[in-house]
Amino acid sequence: MNESADEESVTPAVRELYEELLRAWNRRDAHAYAALFTADAAMIGFDGSQVRGSEVEGHLAPIFADHPTAAYVWKVREVRPLGGNAAMLRAIAGMVPPGQSELNPAVNAVQTLVAEWGSGSWRVALFQNTPAAYHHRPDLVEQHTGELRQILRAEHGQHQG
Repeated sequence: MNESADEESVTPAVRELYEELLRAWNRRDAHAYAALFTADAAMIGFDGSQVRGSEVEGHLAPIFADHPTAAYVWKVREVRPLGGNAAMLRAIAGMVPPGQSELNPAVNAVQTLVAEWGSGSWRVALFQNTPAAYHHRPDLVEQHTGELRQILRAEHGQHQG
């Protein structure tokens, strides 16, 4: 029997998969993060590192153990079914360094997640985290950071003044 995803449930389910991925990062939970990937997935890190899905936990566990990692703040731009049992999510993200309350624009990112439906759930087939340097375009850096700053303030119940 050919199992396929229900089209109407694709967008919220893939959005939830992405958000759970970043929440697992923010909790510094390498096991929960890795469990969201297919074994043959590809993860491409901010620094260009490339890790197979089956190796994600081993890659992240020492990072979480040895380094205080920054927390993600994100905004989903698009979720698009790709036909069959796949979907693509595009988002912008920023990070709040440990012990701080403001975003560090130097590590803004554009993220792409390709999700695959199988065995009754969506899993990550590709996650790419690309630096959003916006070379020589400070207005785009500020726009990116500003959008995420609004989300960060809303999450913490702060009012913009």
